Amino acid sequence: MPAFEVESGQNTELRPNRWSTLGPRALPRILFSLGILAVAVLAVAGLIALKSEPPKKEIENLDPLVNVLELEPMTTRFTVRSQGTVRPRTQTILSAEIAGTITSISPKFVAGGVFSADEVLMRIDPTNYEVALEQAEALVEQRQIEYDGAAKLREQGYRAEAELASAAAALASAKAELVRASRDLERTYIRLPYRGIVRSKDTDLGQFVNPGTRLGVVFATDLAEVRLPLTDRDLAFIDLPDAADVEVTGSGSGPAVTLSAVKRGVLETWQARVVRSEAVVDESSRVSYAVAEIVDPYQLEGDGPPLPVGSFVSASISGNEVDGIVRVPARVLRGSRDLLFVDADNRIRIRAVDVIRSDADFAYIRDASLFGQRIATTALEAPFNGMSVRTSDEDTTGRLAAAEEGEE
Repeated sequence: MPAFEVESGQNTELRPNRWSTLGPRALPRILFSLGILAVAVLAVAGLIALKSEPPKKEIENLDPLVNVLELEPMTTRFTVRSQGTVRPRTQTILSAEIAGTITSISPKFVAGGVFSADEVLMRIDPTNYEVALEQAEALVEQRQIEYDGAAKLREQGYRAEAELASAAAALASAKAELVRASRDLERTYIRLPYRGIVRSKDTDLGQFVNPGTRLGVVFATDLAEVRLPLTDRDLAFIDLPDAADVEVTGSGSGPAVTLSAVKRGVLETWQARVVRSEAVVDESSRVSYAVAEIVDPYQLEGDGPPLPVGSFVSASISGNEVDGIVRVPARVLRGSRDLLFVDADNRIRIRAVDVIRSDADFAYIRDASLFGQRIATTALEAPFNGMSVRTSDEDTTGRLAAAEEGEE
């Protein structure tokens, strides 16, 4: 019969027992399931106990690997860079010295025309000046006769000394007038004492000119100059002639200069030499100027490419040899003057250095205390003082092999 449970209370109610409803075969099944679960747990525990412990991998902190460069002293010759515009050494503004009408002009008297020394470029009407010369010559002859007569009478005692002196003065005045008339006639020819090129033409045939009228601008082709601005730091590496030591034309003993410019799509070069330095410092830019001289810039006597006046050129000035210089790749500089030094314990030391000169590839330092020291040439993302590194000259093969074996 089913078992009943009695609950106390006002309403007493008989309820059947929950275990009595499972039946007589349910308990063995529950016990069997629990036994299987216990066997599985024991089996897993046994397998875990029988498994061999894996080899322990030692964690190794590998420091950054860097390449190092040992600093050594060297002797180098610096090249100072500058630029400037080619200008003529001798340039003349032609002006009329007498009045008259221009009666002839040379076909070479045009912008760009090349003329020779003492070649007639134009002629002013000489008629009035030829007449004046003839009058002056006649007056001289007359004054000479008067002087000779006065001198003869003075010897005979018929003339006073004052009369002879007056005749002499008149003769001298007539001769001076002859010189002036002759010079005025010569000035009807417009010519120059050098070979050159016409820069501009400001007058033409048939024009009447007065003294001082501008006729044109010409310049000599034997020499040209380039003013090269130099900073105070540049001056430390080159020897410039003093302003007072002006060299003889074409024989300057200053530094050699290589000028370069692109002409017709081709990079051309010309050789020049510094002949003097200007004795002033530009107040606005605080630079000094060296003057380089180019011989025969238009190559009228040679066969090279011409260097026209007005060309903008780059200049490379040969500097002095400097001893005790340390050279480092420009890329290893952090900022403008910091280097990463590697000490004997392979630790980074960040130091500021005094860079005296630099270019696209190298930076140059003058500091004897740096000789023999090592710097890191490998870029580090965030270096700091005391940072431990490995250098490329260390034997790291064994350490890397052990690390690789632990990872297998």
